Amino acid sequence: MTHNLLYLASQSPRRRELLTQLGVSYELLLADAGEDAEALEAVLPGESPDAYVQRVCALKADAALQRRIRRALPDAPILTSDTTVCRDGEILGKPADVTDAVRMLSALSGTTHRVLTAVTVVSGQGQRHALSISHVTFRAMTAAEIDAYVASGEPLGKAGAYGIQGRAAEFVERIDGSYSGIMGLPLFETAALLREAGLRF
Repeated sequence: MTHNLLYLASQSPRRRELLTQLGVSYELLLADAGEDAEALEAVLPGESPDAYVQRVCALKADAALQRRIRRALPDAPILTSDTTVCRDGEILGKPADVTDAVRMLSALSGTTHRVLTAVTVVSGQGQRHALSISHVTFRAMTAAEIDAYVASGEPLGKAGAYGIQGRAAEFVERIDGSYSGIMGLPLFETAALLREAGLRF
């Protein structure tokens, strides 16, 4: 079965930009006010970053499918994605506050970390999954540089307390992997999943 419509279950403006870059038209399928989307992102005890990001992404897809059914919307593939930054096995989620953002960036300074982005496409043929793994090396940053970057407000609300497409680009010495995956939606893997689900674009 082929489809012209895709539902995107994500509030991320970067994921919207990346889908548009692919030439994919989509409609947003965002959570209802009563849904506890944050609860899906709780880390289980002893859970590895790789297992975590894939589990959360699949849970988001399940929730989005129930949302589509509940709203009696037309059947079409649903795309969800989740990005996690990790260093030495520690998951660096969205910083709780400015202090937390400074802590995370200080830990990433002068080191290489992993960025994991899971993608799930749920359609009539079931769920399809992909995992993009990239390595990002930050140059050493001074405390003043970290403070100035945090003061810009950009790190808040972002996994690992930075956005590679923004001001943090000046700290990135090397990338091994998918730039779009680090932004939040690996286009190579996403395009393949969407075509498998019958989406035309």
